Amino acid sequence: MAGQLRIIGGEWRGRRLAVGGAPGLRPTGDRTRETLFNWLQGLVPGARVLDCFAGTGALGLEALSRGAAKAVFIERSRRVANPLRAHIATLEADSRARVVVADALRYGGLQDGPFDIVFVDPPFRLGLQAPMLERLAEPGWLTARGVVYVECDARTGFPPVPAGWIIHRERTAGGVCFGLTGPDASRL
Repeated sequence: MAGQLRIIGGEWRGRRLAVGGAPGLRPTGDRTRETLFNWLQGLVPGARVLDCFAGTGALGLEALSRGAAKAVFIERSRRVANPLRAHIATLEADSRARVVVADALRYGGLQDGPFDIVFVDPPFRLGLQAPMLERLAEPGWLTARGVVYVECDARTGFPPVPAGWIIHRERTAGGVCFGLTGPDASRL
């Protein structure tokens, strides 16, 4: 099913980008993104962002629109990554954004980090949230104030977080559970 992604805040507020249909492609909804970016408003300006399962790029593009300095988008499917590259070019964000076609769990991009904000929103049926959090808990992925946004099926609830991490915020809306987690030292 094809549709549109609307950027809801910042420099590109109101811009609509066409998104194609692909199995499991489910952009984070406007209301959820609004809540998330209200939570993150003090962290986004100047932030280095990693969008692990980028899909349409809704989260990373929203962060760039709101003043993030750099965003790296990881997307396994070349078919999904190519339109995302086109959106970045349309928004003239090439100097601040990079799309990498790779498996997020195997991505060895520590040269791009550490990151202030990481988005983890894989296709729910794959259950990749907990393994990705464990990977991000390894040294070098997050800055001292780094936080990780996680989105998952409300029926399964928030995934277990790595040792030394806490859940900063959590909410359920419809069939989606979402929240922010990170090392106990990170601040919101």
